[in-house]
Amino acid sequence: MKIGLFIPCYIDAIYPEVGIATLELLEKLGMDVEYPLEQTCCGQPMSNEGDYKSAEAAEMLFISNFKDYEYIVGPAGSCVKQVRMHFDNLEQNEDVCHVRKNTYELVEFLHDIIQIKELPDVTFNHKIALHNSCSSIRGLGIAKPSEIMGTPYNKSADLLKMVKGLELAVMSRPDECCGFGGTFCVTDEVVSGKMGKDKISDYITSGAEYVVSPDMSCLMHQKGVALKNGVTHLPFLHIAQVLNGGPF
Repeated sequence: MKIGLFIPCYIDAIYPEVGIATLELLEKLGMDVEYPLEQTCCGQPMSNEGDYKSAEAAEMLFISNFKDYEYIVGPAGSCVKQVRMHFDNLEQNEDVCHVRKNTYELVEFLHDIIQIKELPDVTFNHKIALHNSCSSIRGLGIAKPSEIMGTPYNKSADLLKMVKGLELAVMSRPDECCGFGGTFCVTDEVVSGKMGKDKISDYITSGAEYVVSPDMSCLMHQKGVALKNGVTHLPFLHIAQVLNGGPF
C-alpha cells in the first residue's frame, strides 16, 4: 500500500528523531512510504482558537499534499484528530473525504489497519509508564476511557507488549489529562502546570524508568513540568522510538 507520511510541524522542528523512527518503523514493516515535501501545519492551532479562516489555507494544503495516497499516517493523535474530525469548514469534495477517512495515527494504523502481531528483534529492558493523550483516547479510540463502562482495551499497550523485556508500569489514573491541551496550557497556565505535576508524581510512584506516549506534544509539556520541578532522571520517548528500537 502507498502511504503518505504526515510529520506534524512541531515534531519536524523539535523532535525530528521521532519522524525518523516513524519512517524507519513503517519501512521495516514493509510499507511503501513517501514524505510530501510541501507539507506544513494541519491547521490545528488556528482551528482550536476558532480562527477557521486562517486554518483553511493550511487544511487545503494538507489535502493537496495527501490526496493521492491510499493511507496517510502520522505520529500524533491530536493532529490526526484535527484532520479526521475538524476539517468540517472545507467543501466536502471527493479529495477532502478521502483524506479525512484515510488519515490514521501511527498506533491505530499498526494495530487496526495492518494488524501487526510481532516486532522481531526489538528489545527494551525497562519499566515504562504509558501516556495516551486525551485526543487519542477520546477522539480516536486508542484506549477505553475510564469514565465509560465496557471491556478495557489499550492499543498502545498491545503494541508495547510485543517489545522484549519491556514492563508496563501500573498507573493510578492512567488516562488522566496531563494538562497540555494545546492552547489550554497558555490560557490556564496554573491549572495546566498542576495537572502536569500530578502526572509526573504518578510516574515516580509507579517506579517507571521511562515515560512513553504516542503524542510528543503531551511529552513536551510533561518534560517541561518535570524539569521545572527538579525531576531530571525521567526520560520521555515517543512510542515509535521504542517500537523501532531507537533512536533514543
